[in-house]
Amino acid sequence: MDLSVKEKRDQIEPGHQDLSISRQCELLGLTRCTYYRRPEGEGQENLRMMRMIDEQYTRAPFYGSRRMAAWLRGCGHLVNRKRVQRLMRVMGIEAIYPKRRLSQAGDGHRIYPYLLKGLEIDHPDHVWSTDITYVPLRHGFVYLTAILDWFSRYVISWQISNTMDAGFCVAALNRALDIRRPEIFNSDQGSQFTSEEFTRRLESAGVRISMDGRGRVFDNIFVERLWRTVKYEDIYLKVYPTVPALTDGLREYFDFYNRQRRHQALEYRTPAEVYYGEA
Repeated sequence: MDLSVKEKRDQIEPGHQDLSISRQCELLGLTRCTYYRRPEGEGQENLRMMRMIDEQYTRAPFYGSRRMAAWLRGCGHLVNRKRVQRLMRVMGIEAIYPKRRLSQAGDGHRIYPYLLKGLEIDHPDHVWSTDITYVPLRHGFVYLTAILDWFSRYVISWQISNTMDAGFCVAALNRALDIRRPEIFNSDQGSQFTSEEFTRRLESAGVRISMDGRGRVFDNIFVERLWRTVKYEDIYLKVYPTVPALTDGLREYFDFYNRQRRHQALEYRTPAEVYYGEA
């Protein structure tokens, strides 16, 4: 029996013990881009719930689909766990807690060791890090990636995309490496960051690659804090109507974040002051 794209998408198990998302897509005859792309006709009710899920996940990233479904029902939405699982899968989020397979690496790609254990990060460009987050729009959503300098919290580059393929992550990386070069680049084991194009670009620049181990909860904590900051201080307040409006808004916000927003952890200096060694 032939399955529809939706039925094939629903068959994918992100946390499968033996099969990566890429391999499951291959077996089902579904491209990975199609799996990650928002289904046409996603209703306004689902978009509203996805925004609520994103806001609650930003507040409480330990919420899995079962707890999230219960929270949504408490807010008056008649929703079951399977529906919440699908929405969270489209959004590319899962609860942050130690578990067997934290993320899915690309099929057949090399996994690099974690290099940050016990490392004292004491200067700019010592360690860069990256991640992807879901961004709600007024009538849809996109994904955002950013590259952050750990020591200064400076956002070196960022990029948005309507799919979760590796291309927009590579674009952000290329832009960052045109500016400076880190000694170590840390990421999770997601397929975007284990892709050959992404890792080859880092290796060709002479950068040591570090990847979070499965079940490590706080390896990427600085990027998680960045997502909370940009969402509460900009995205949730503005409710951007279109991708161009979001692009312009994020450009303005990240300039403010880097050059004007003072961080207590930086002794109330700005990321730019610390990154560029300004007085």
